[in-house]
Amino acid sequence: MTEAPTPYELDADTMTGGMRPIRQAVLSIGSNLGDRAARLQGAVSALEDTPEVTVVAISSVYETDPVGAPEGSGPFLNAVVLIDTTLTVHTLLDRALAIEDAFGRERSEPGAPRTLDVDIIVVGDRIANDDSLTLPHPRAHERGFVLVPWLEIDPEGEIPGHGFVADLISGVDTSGVTKREDVEIIL
Repeated sequence: MTEAPTPYELDADTMTGGMRPIRQAVLSIGSNLGDRAARLQGAVSALEDTPEVTVVAISSVYETDPVGAPEGSGPFLNAVVLIDTTLTVHTLLDRALAIEDAFGRERSEPGAPRTLDVDIIVVGDRIANDDSLTLPHPRAHERGFVLVPWLEIDPEGEIPGHGFVADLISGVDTSGVTKREDVEIIL
């Protein structure tokens, strides 16, 4: 006869904080300088190489008009990436910023052209608002370049506090969001 494990035993990893739940996160990636497609591919590859991150799905690539950018800014290539992660939200933010930096991202003025932008849109149903991070992303529900590719790969997607992506997209101008059949991001 084997003994059943006691239901009162505590997992030491859980007690030390070593284990964290797996959460799905939605990231928006974009570039409007240089080899835009190569930079998006590089961002996805860097995410895939990140410990505790698994890329679950990647949308098609969309060319989009710049939003809130200075006059003369070129169009963006954008995509949305779904990941599963056990990283904390701030560690995920640190990784997103490191990926941007690796591709020469400069932060001069808001909306300025950029080599790479990696935005965390949602992490599960987590709500955060501190000096370094706001979740969900404060303008994602207004952005066609986020909603269109997200809906493509996650028809049940939801932005906490705002609603389902499928419903939100009807209230957003998506005329400047065009699918690029000639550009593909691969794992």
